[in-house]
Amino acid sequence: MSAATGNPKVAVVGAGAVGGYFGGLLSRAGKSVLMIGRPPFVEAVKKSGLYLDTVEFQETVRPEASSELSAAAGADLVLFSVKTRDTASVAKQLSTILSPQATIVSLQNGVSNAEDIRAASGREALSAVVYVASAVPEAGRIKHFGRGDLVLGPKNEKTEWLAGFFASANIPCRISDNIKGELWTKLIWNCALNAISGLGRVTYGEILASEDAKRLVEAAVYEVLNVARAKGIHPPGLEDPKAALAGSLKIAEQMSGMRSSTAQDMARGKYTEIDALNGYVAKLGDTLGVPTPVNHTLYTLVKLQEAGFGAQAAAVVS
Repeated sequence: MSAATGNPKVAVVGAGAVGGYFGGLLSRAGKSVLMIGRPPFVEAVKKSGLYLDTVEFQETVRPEASSELSAAAGADLVLFSVKTRDTASVAKQLSTILSPQATIVSLQNGVSNAEDIRAASGREALSAVVYVASAVPEAGRIKHFGRGDLVLGPKNEKTEWLAGFFASANIPCRISDNIKGELWTKLIWNCALNAISGLGRVTYGEILASEDAKRLVEAAVYEVLNVARAKGIHPPGLEDPKAALAGSLKIAEQMSGMRSSTAQDMARGKYTEIDALNGYVAKLGDTLGVPTPVNHTLYTLVKLQEAGFGAQAAAVVS
């Protein structure tokens, strides 16, 4: 990255709600940004630009856009924001496209993406913990509801430079020497809320309004903490399980009008990232001998609905 500290070429691979938001802010700050996404997104951005509808401003920016992954050739920095189920295949393709000096930063849900990218591509990748509430109401438009900050780690020359680069685009970025613990903190919030929002077809606020739903959140949170302890992971500030539960409920309160990304995917008949969330916890719990009945149930119910997506598609085709 040191050769491109002036104005590195940024490729957003998977320009959806998350990649579109952060890539859009970088473009707004005058950075060289190429967004790689689906054809409807690319067509909209090429025609009219990317409209950022945020809590602080509404503005159209004009990054480059392409639906071809090969367009990432020449990128100095890759913001890797594809769905977790596509991590291995996209990373493998990128390994033949990117220069050895390119830096890959995973902006994905889950805790093992950097390792998965490395295993598939042989390339190093950095993990970023992402806190943002955003959506894509239509192609070429990003709707921002709250937050928009990142956590990188551990502290070294590369992460310090990246934090400064993001900050220059008004993207708050904190560096932690316990990045694994930070990733698990985000995993706790996701496992506590995402599947419940999706299966119940409710907002975070509606979860808070239900005592039964909050009991389910509590059970899911405590299970994830038990698995983290057995794995030797220490989410910062969450040594007390009640603090972890309070954090989950606070996240729900901050985004009370939102539905989870899992809920949004399910509503569109799209496959979710449940394997990297409750499914990951349930399977790791099995390996470590830690019971996770609630996380396993949430995972199983979402997977059953996903199986229905495939059946519906087959019926339409036939």
